[in-house]
Amino acid sequence: MERSINDRGFTYLYLLFAILIIGISLSAIGKQWSFIDQRDKEEELLFRGDQYVKAIDSYFKSAHGKVNLYPKKMEDLIKDPRSLTPRRYLRKLYTDPFTGKNDWILVKDKKSGRIKGVKSRSEETPIREDGFAKQYIHFKGKGSYSEWEFVHKPGMIR
Repeated sequence: MERSINDRGFTYLYLLFAILIIGISLSAIGKQWSFIDQRDKEEELLFRGDQYVKAIDSYFKSAHGKVNLYPKKMEDLIKDPRSLTPRRYLRKLYTDPFTGKNDWILVKDKKSGRIKGVKSRSEETPIREDGFAKQYIHFKGKGSYSEWEFVHKPGMIR
């Protein structure tokens, strides 16, 4: 049985329509995946930044000679050079989840020039706009992740 030219034309149109629908579906899935990926990185940024604040707090509170100091370099959080016995405030230095590198912007104390916090280099717009933990309430309304400063303030952590 021979197909008419019209039948072949409709088959071709159906095929093009199916490809169009598949393309639109894949595009929607890609956008959703991108959103989920950014949300996961954002949560990881909050976790890692908080770990740095806690580590800096522990370093600061373990004063030698009654002088509270911030670390000179990030590696001091892995092994405190002020102590004869190894004191570790972090197991490892965390990478910035948005860059995938250990390239944090260091927030330094104005008086001593020592590290009191970190922030991301990412200029992406945050998904989360509200609902932050008490110590990070100042993140509300920030336009990029690089504005989220994870900074130690004495007496902040109990």
